[in-house]
Amino acid sequence: MSIEEQSRISFGSFIISLASTAALHFGDIPDPQTGERHEPDLVAAHQMIDLISLLQEKTKGNLTPDEAKLVDDLLYELRMRYVQAQQGERRIITP
Repeated sequence: MSIEEQSRISFGSFIISLASTAALHFGDIPDPQTGERHEPDLVAAHQMIDLISLLQEKTKGNLTPDEAKLVDDLLYELRMRYVQAQQGERRIITP
């Protein structure tokens, strides 16, 4: 496998990376560079949810069934987490 093939990112990996960034903004996972958890930034988390939603809208009809399900499932989970965070619930992922 060439370096170019190894460095390609799949749509699923891309969407998961965006969801992971949202989890970072929720304060649910530590920053991969520092290992520290940050205070929740709900504005930034909401922007990531909006970005995934925009990608869902723009790719409608062009995704495999598995990719479409992944986006649907992640958006559901992130939206539920956002509601929890707005209500003051802190982290859902514990070390």
